[in-house]
Amino acid sequence: MTRQKPHNLKVPVFIAALMALIAHSSLAAGPCKHFAAERQPFFGDLHIHTRYSFDAFLSNQKNDPDGAYRYAKGEMITLPDPFGDQTIEAKIDRAIDFAAVTDHGQFLGEVALCDSDWGTLAWWAPTCIMSRTKNLWVQLYAASQWTLSGGMDGVAPQRSLICDLGDCTAAATTIWADIQAAAERHNDPSDNCEFSAFVGYEYTQGQEAANLHRNVIFKNANVTERPISVFDSNNQVPELWRQLKKQCLDASNGCDVMAIPHNSNLGGGLMFPDPATIEEAHNRRALEPLVELIQHKGASECRFDRLQGIGVDTEDELCDFEQIPSDNLHMLGSVEGKMRSEKGQAVNLSSFHRRNLMRNVLKDGLALEQANGLNPFMPGFIGSTDTHTATAGGAQERQYVGHLGSRDAGFRNIQDHFVSNPGGLAVVWAEENRRDALFDAMRRREAYATSGTRPLVRFFAGDYPENLCEDPTAIKLAYDKGVPMGGILTEQPGDMPPRFYISAQRDSGTALFPSNPLERLQIIKGWVDSNGNTHERVYDVAGSPVNELGVDPLTCAATAPGSASLCTVWQDPDPTPDQSAFYYARVLETPSCRWSTLQCQNMGVNPLSDACPDQLAASTRRAKALGASEDAFKNCCRVAEDEAFYTPTIRERAWTSPIWLQPPP
Repeated sequence: MTRQKPHNLKVPVFIAALMALIAHSSLAAGPCKHFAAERQPFFGDLHIHTRYSFDAFLSNQKNDPDGAYRYAKGEMITLPDPFGDQTIEAKIDRAIDFAAVTDHGQFLGEVALCDSDWGTLAWWAPTCIMSRTKNLWVQLYAASQWTLSGGMDGVAPQRSLICDLGDCTAAATTIWADIQAAAERHNDPSDNCEFSAFVGYEYTQGQEAANLHRNVIFKNANVTERPISVFDSNNQVPELWRQLKKQCLDASNGCDVMAIPHNSNLGGGLMFPDPATIEEAHNRRALEPLVELIQHKGASECRFDRLQGIGVDTEDELCDFEQIPSDNLHMLGSVEGKMRSEKGQAVNLSSFHRRNLMRNVLKDGLALEQANGLNPFMPGFIGSTDTHTATAGGAQERQYVGHLGSRDAGFRNIQDHFVSNPGGLAVVWAEENRRDALFDAMRRREAYATSGTRPLVRFFAGDYPENLCEDPTAIKLAYDKGVPMGGILTEQPGDMPPRFYISAQRDSGTALFPSNPLERLQIIKGWVDSNGNTHERVYDVAGSPVNELGVDPLTCAATAPGSASLCTVWQDPDPTPDQSAFYYARVLETPSCRWSTLQCQNMGVNPLSDACPDQLAASTRRAKALGASEDAFKNCCRVAEDEAFYTPTIRERAWTSPIWLQPPP
């Protein structure tokens, strides 16, 4: 039996190759053929794990960063099936424009030693042996050992036995160099500018399984010597910021960096605490201009429980979208159809922390600004996948292959990861598809999140005429007389309330993956009153809601009418003079089938059919033929009327970064 050996632990060879690639990239870079002064949209994924991540490695995932970038560009890669064999071929429906591999920074060396050579002592460490098995239960036990070492189960981070048996620092340096080299290999320095690859990693901190993770993204090839991990930061996010400033921003070598928080929905209320110091507030603002609003572990905009008819500080019924029942990473603890972790059980709405949700974080930022003079919470929005299967940008509902290697491949996806989803995409408005231009767009928050589809959305605030949508120079005027998404608009004494320009075009789709029309445009407003109380309101500003199923129940083809494009100029009918506020746009598509509905239908069990229970009973033979238990597809017949969040059809959507309105000084 031949084993794959993806890396050589001779550090100088990797570093020499990396330096040559960087030099070639720097010399070759020039202006792009496709340059747009008024900017153009680029779709990407800034949260991608490969075999260099412990949890991807122990899930039989064999693709390295090169494989992830090849997938992002539209090439076929091979993935593990539910039993760990490399039998599944996967290809994205459309290439994306940019990506960053973000493997877990704290275990790069340990994983490399586990995956190096049987002749090394570290290869025989118990955690390594368990991580290489194909047995699901052994893999999950190995995962618990990795998370214990990383400080995610209530104890301080500590290096494992693997590092006593091998040189984790040297191995991590090698892999970090390989990650950089892969980004340089796939970054297009020619004037075609077909693809941008960023160097990055994941900072993985999580006390008691609360998700405090950040994706650290570097602007260019000048990066830190090694990833700054929980072992270097004393398991404290503010120390991560200080180290990024010291080793990158203040290094005077051209290094620039940002950290992007993700999964605040699983943060247990700890992702966005009040800053303990002014330094923390400024560092958060400077280093975290974006948050990841959606990925495969759920959406973090807001939360509404349909059964109770109430939300977490919201009355917005569309906040039931892709909600995870629990509030921490134990939501991944379902095995063979049963939740095996007590912490993974559903959390009562009353116990779900307000600041797990970004809309509440934005509102609280306004209140903190009113009280202390500084708003620490002013992030823009992006989406990404958090794939652990190297399927960079693979956020489509159709032919979704899972994001957790063998743990959610095939029937295991419906059986154990039904509450998860394919994730989203990051979209930025930039002049060209170059690292510098994309990074600058992210820094100024001219970005938006999608739930996986690709509508084109623009959002501005300023002094605009009511007929701006009919003006062929609308975008130029929008920039000249206002600010785009992510901007701050400061009112002057005597100013009229601003007008908001919002336009959207439907996803163009493909022959294999047809898109849905647009249903409506909404603007969400948040503000704080003179007493420090926060408020929100949702406005429908264009289009109209669909009140029927909206899909063919047999084929899932879209049937609801909608629009190819929507545009409007809107003015707040209830302005709040002399009070800070934010506004962001939400774009809704007409109903479409959720990934789980499509996969259930492929198994002969249709969630949209009254005959679903009978079909489920007849699916036993098919399940056993796949090697699954007889009830592997029981989730297919869950009844939406009995569920707080789940529905077999969804409204794909996009969320723009907010625009902040500040009163006169």
